[in-house]
Amino acid sequence: MIRSMTGFGRSEMIDETKKIIVELKSVNHRYADISMKMPRKLNKYEAQIRKTLAEYIGRGKVDVYITFEDLSDSGVVVRYNKDIAAEYIKYLNEMGNDFGMTEDFKPTVIGRYPDVFEIEDKVQEVDEEQYKDLDTVIRQACTKFVETREIEGENLKADLLSKIDEMEGLVARVEEMYPEIITAYKEKLTAKVSEILVDKTIDENRIAQEVTIYADKICVDEEMVRLHSHIDGVRAILNEGGAVGRKLDFIIQEMNREANTTLSKSQDTEVTNIGIELKTLIEKIREQVQNLE
Repeated sequence: MIRSMTGFGRSEMIDETKKIIVELKSVNHRYADISMKMPRKLNKYEAQIRKTLAEYIGRGKVDVYITFEDLSDSGVVVRYNKDIAAEYIKYLNEMGNDFGMTEDFKPTVIGRYPDVFEIEDKVQEVDEEQYKDLDTVIRQACTKFVETREIEGENLKADLLSKIDEMEGLVARVEEMYPEIITAYKEKLTAKVSEILVDKTIDENRIAQEVTIYADKICVDEEMVRLHSHIDGVRAILNEGGAVGRKLDFIIQEMNREANTTLSKSQDTEVTNIGIELKTLIEKIREQVQNLE
């Protein structure tokens, strides 16, 4: 299966001592760009976590959010900031002296001021058993993340195959038109020469030579053959599956080059219009391919 680079996955685990939540979300990116937000107590496992994520992620800008809460009684601590309390008392005394006021400072009053007491999580080491649980949750979230990418990837595949079919139809139209264009040019050239020469005999060899030169000048046989080859290549890659984004991006560049050459050679309004349609279609395909892993 092919995968989109857009995806989302979430998993969690809660027991008597801890709560673990892992979320992943991604958008398209040229390379694998993984950023993680997690508690400091997991820092020593960052390399292992990234190694696990790499098993599931080939390309894309991926944001990973990991929550690891300690639900045991020892999970939080109250911190008393003595220096901050001293600053409050100092300035309250100064205020009292400035305005001739007195007040007894009770600990329960000072303790209500901001930052005198703080409640914070204890930064405890996560042991190997806890990390095993974390790894399980990460893999569950990654599995869901990959599933959403595959679903979106299959939708993109169907859309790309549809556009490739449409492109093949445009190429076929150009191939059908070129013999008619050459014949029409020959008739037009013959009529013009006849008008100029009036009663003189037309040199058929000279006419044939001019038609051949014109045909060579506007011939796009090679471009059409290569476009057919690229179309077959895109179909094969899409059906092959896996990480196809970079391969398809290269082929789309080649398709665009052939469409540009076709336009530069075109001296027929209808062929020009088809060439513009081809370029527009190729650009739409390119935009879709940018979303594939």
